Amino acid sequence: MNMDKIARWAFTAFVFIAIVMGLVVGYMSYNNDANYDNTKAYVTLIMLILGIIVGLVSLTAKEVTPFLIATIALIVASSANVWAPLGTISPLLYDWATEILRFIVAFAAPAAVINAVKAVFAMAKEK
Repeated sequence: MNMDKIARWAFTAFVFIAIVMGLVVGYMSYNNDANYDNTKAYVTLIMLILGIIVGLVSLTAKEVTPFLIATIALIVASSANVWAPLGTISPLLYDWATEILRFIVAFAAPAAVINAVKAVFAMAKEK
């Protein structure tokens, strides 16, 4: 199995982990679990580390721009509080949606920063 295929599977697995942990931590938030803050902090740290790994090894030069645009969209969506109407329907849905998005952004943001820096260095080398 080549490195490109491994990187794609790792990326998919890390997004799956972010979704699963978002469901778990969102449920903890909904139930006012005493361990919610600690769990959220540890999961965020793990997602940041996984994002750094993906940022270092996974993207090719032609994938950087679409990845950066997608990451910008995720960050804007997470900061816009677009899930607030879900809170009126079901507070649990709101907690799930916000935690899933939080962890996906925590995973994608470091990878985006690393790849943006790589892209800047690549542009600087060309000139």
